[in-house]
Amino acid sequence: MTRRRALFAVAAAALTGAAAPTMLISDLSQARIEIDTTFKGADLLVYGAIQYPAGARPDRAPDIAVVVRGPAAPVTVRRKERLAGIWVNADSQRFESVPGFYAVATTRPIAELADDRTTAIYEIGVDNLQLSPVGGDADRSFEAGLIAEKRRAGLFSEASRGVTITRGVLYRARVALPAAVPVGEYMAEIHMIRGGRVIASSQVPITIDKSGFERWVYLMAQEYSLAYGLAAVASALLAGLVASLISRRD
Repeated sequence: MTRRRALFAVAAAALTGAAAPTMLISDLSQARIEIDTTFKGADLLVYGAIQYPAGARPDRAPDIAVVVRGPAAPVTVRRKERLAGIWVNADSQRFESVPGFYAVATTRPIAELADDRTTAIYEIGVDNLQLSPVGGDADRSFEAGLIAEKRRAGLFSEASRGVTITRGVLYRARVALPAAVPVGEYMAEIHMIRGGRVIASSQVPITIDKSGFERWVYLMAQEYSLAYGLAAVASALLAGLVASLISRRD
């Protein structure tokens, strides 16, 4: 009886012409990026297709926003002040959820895609990131300083008109990953926007990890911190001893 009801529901939907939702099919040029001693950054290609109901394409292609974000972590921002000729730490602000990497590419400038509420909900744009300042509302100067520093390091970026759409169906965007990109689990979020509303979204996970000798050092530092610290001290002492012996011979 259950099977018959399911078949009847499918048939009824077909007869009544129930519209299927528009869907995004997304993929990446690399789902895993490995960092070694020669890593100088990488270009990540996010691409895919728009699947319209019954293949009916609209006269005007929708907008696409591609957001790539890395692992979030707490960050404390400190303000420096000059006291008696010495720079010292003064006020500080802690943010609980700062992406290690954030990049957004769009078909048009973000302000033209949707209203502030929609872009804030989906965190489309650096200014719409929810950084979760401790204590509620934060001094905007701390947030501005944090974002500026991330931009200088290439870890926060925006590219208006960074997404191209071909024949109203195929889309693609390139996202530059700097050499300083942190390791961890990332997510590529793709949003299709029409009339100022997000009508379809998809997500594709990305892993960035160290490999080779870099991975061994990273794991040692994370999992065997005491042994790693002692080994680092021993290496420094040995290097100093060798340098001392060489200088004596000279």
